[in-house]
Amino acid sequence: MSGETQEADSKVVPSEADTRGRYLYCVAEGSQETDLGSIGIDGNNVYTIPYQDISGVVHNCPAQPYESKDNKVVEVWVMAHETVVETARERLGTVLPLGFDTIIKADEEKDPEEMVKVWLKEDYQRLKEKLDKVKGKVEYGVQVSWDIKIVSEKLIGKDQELKDLDQEIKSKPKGMAYMYKQKLEKLMREKIGKEAERCFKDFYEMIKGVTDEIKVEKAKKEEKPGRQMLMNLSCLTDKDAKILGDELEKINNMDGFFVRFTGPWPPYSFV
Repeated sequence: MSGETQEADSKVVPSEADTRGRYLYCVAEGSQETDLGSIGIDGNNVYTIPYQDISGVVHNCPAQPYESKDNKVVEVWVMAHETVVETARERLGTVLPLGFDTIIKADEEKDPEEMVKVWLKEDYQRLKEKLDKVKGKVEYGVQVSWDIKIVSEKLIGKDQELKDLDQEIKSKPKGMAYMYKQKLEKLMREKIGKEAERCFKDFYEMIKGVTDEIKVEKAKKEEKPGRQMLMNLSCLTDKDAKILGDELEKINNMDGFFVRFTGPWPPYSFV
C-alpha cells in the first residue's frame, strides 16, 4: 500500500523488528516451500509453511490485528487478502480460505512459523477432510430477485379472489373503496408470501440439480426500487459453469424475475 493510502491510525505496519505473527490467508495442498511474491497486504511477501502434505499461506506481521478507522484502507486490505487466496488457488491447487485478519502469533517457547506448524498438525485431519470436500470445486453466488409490481399484476390476473376484490374497489364510492383497497393490499401480501415460498422451492430444486452443495444466505435489500430479493445462495460445484448458467437463464427469462450470477470464487462459504 502506498504512503498516500496508509492512514496514521492503521495500527499494523509490518517491519523486521516486529514479525512475531504470521498472517494466514488460506491452507493449501502441497508440501513444497513456495514463494508467491510480494502480493500480500501492504505488499508483504507471501509464502507457504508446509506440514506433511498441506501448507499455510502466510506473510510475516506483528502479532496484532490489522485495524483502521478508514474504511477505504480496510477495503484495500480485504481485496489484497482475496487476491492472495485466488493466486494460491491458481498456483497451488485446492485451498481452504480463512477470514480476513487471521493471525497466528509466537509464544514464549515457539517462533511464529513453529506455531503455524503446530496449528496445522493439531487440525490436520479436519483440514484434510475439508480440502477433500472442496477439491476441484469452486463457489458461485446466485441471487434471484423479482419485481413486486409485475408479480402483483400477474397474481391479480390469475387469482380469482384478488380479481374479484380488485373489481369491487372500482365499483365502490371513495370511502368504501379505500377500505376495500386496504383489504386487497393485505390479501396481496399473503398471496405474494405464498408465491415467494413456491418460487423459492421451485428455483432451489432447479439449482440443486446442477450443483454439489447449496448454502442459503440471508437475503439482501435491493437497491433498485420495486425489487425484492427472493433468494441468496452460495453454490459449490465441480461442474461446468454453463450448466448452472443455463438453469439460471430459465429463471432470468421469466417475466418479472432477475438473476445475478457471480464467480467462480474460492469456496469461502463451505469451509
